[in-house]
Amino acid sequence: MAPSTSYAPRLPVLCIIGTSAIGLWSHGTAERLAIQFARAGLSRRIDRAQIAEHQGPLILVRADAVLDQPLIPILLARPNLVILGDGPDGKRPVACHVLQESRDDGVQLLEGLGREAPTRLEICSPGDLDAAFWPQLRKREVPYALIVDNRNKQEVEWRTFMGTYKGATDVITKRLWPIPAFHVTRALASTPITPNLVTTLAALLVFIACYFFLRGDYAVGLAAAWLMTFLDTVDGKLARTTLTSSKWGDIFDHGLDLVHPPFWYIAWAIGLEHAGFLLGGDVFRWLVGVILAGYVLQRLMEGIAIKWLGMEIHIWRPIDTQFREITARRNPNLVLLTLSVIMGRPDLGLMAVAAWTAICFVLHAVQLLQAFVAKERDGRIGSWMHDPANTK
Repeated sequence: MAPSTSYAPRLPVLCIIGTSAIGLWSHGTAERLAIQFARAGLSRRIDRAQIAEHQGPLILVRADAVLDQPLIPILLARPNLVILGDGPDGKRPVACHVLQESRDDGVQLLEGLGREAPTRLEICSPGDLDAAFWPQLRKREVPYALIVDNRNKQEVEWRTFMGTYKGATDVITKRLWPIPAFHVTRALASTPITPNLVTTLAALLVFIACYFFLRGDYAVGLAAAWLMTFLDTVDGKLARTTLTSSKWGDIFDHGLDLVHPPFWYIAWAIGLEHAGFLLGGDVFRWLVGVILAGYVLQRLMEGIAIKWLGMEIHIWRPIDTQFREITARRNPNLVLLTLSVIMGRPDLGLMAVAAWTAICFVLHAVQLLQAFVAKERDGRIGSWMHDPANTK
C-alpha cells in the first residue's frame, strides 16, 4: 500500500496592481499595503508581470487603495472575495483574494477592464463583512476601503487618523484632542521623531508636572500635565497612522498611563501647604487614601472583567461606554483640578477628585456585580458593540 500523503493548502501571495504617487502618513500607498499584509503574515510578493506564471491563490490590491487593518485578515481568509472601495469616482473593486481559476477575472476587475463581476467572485462593501466591532480599540465602526488621489487625500488622511481612535475613552481624548492631534501627528509623520520619542517626552512631563504640584505651583504643573495628556494621544496616533506600532511601545505607553496618576494626586496634596492651604493630618490621609484606594481598586475591577468576563467592562452596555467618558480617570480628574485652580481653591479640587473617585468606585462595583449576574443568568455576556441590537 502506498503511503498516504497530505498537502498543506497553498498560502496566497500579494500582488499590488498599478502605481500611485500618493504618500500617506510617511509611506506611499503601495508601501503601506505591503507593510499591512506583512504584519498579517503575508510577506511574499510578486509583481504584475509574474501573475501569468504564478500557480496558486493571489491577493490582488490596487496600488492606490487604502485599507483598514480589520479588512486584511478577512481578505486573507476568504477566497473569491472582492472588496469594494469608495473613491472620488465612486465605488470600485480595490482588493480581492482569487484562486487559480479566477485569477484573470480578479485582475480585470481591479484594472477596470471587467464589465461584469464573474459569478464565482463575491463582491462586498466593508459594511457587508461583519467587521465593525474592533475589540483592540474598543469601538464599533465600519472599516474603510478607499481609493486615494490628490482630489480626496485630505479626506482620506482624516478618515485614517480617526480610525485609530478608541471608542471607549475619556471626553477630553474623544472630544477635544482630535483636531489638534491630527495636525501635530501629520506634521510629525514626515520627521524622524518616533512614537516612542513622543512617549518619552510625555514621561518627562509627568515628572515636571509632579515637581510643580509638590511646590504648589499648580498652574505651571497643570500646563505640563495637560501637554502630557495631549502627547499621550499623539504617540498612539502617530504609531498607528505610520504603521510603526510595536509591543514595546504599547507597554511603554500603557505602563506610563497606569503608573503616574496616583503620584500626581499625592504631589497635589503635599503642595497644598506651599500654596497656603494646610490640610489637617486626618483630612490629608483620608483624601489621599480614598483617591489611591479607589484608583487601584477600579483598575483591579477592569482586570477582573477582562479575565473572568472576557471583555473590557466599559464596552458591555452603551451606558458603560458613555460613563467611561467621565469616570474618575486622569483626564476627567484633571478637569476637576483645573477648575479648582481657576476658582483659587486647589484644596477643593483634591476633595472633588476624592469624592468623584469614591462615587465611581461604587458605580463600577455595581456595574461589575451586574455583569457577573448577567453572565450567570445567560451563560455568557458580550459587548453591545458586537451586537448593537442586544443592548440589555
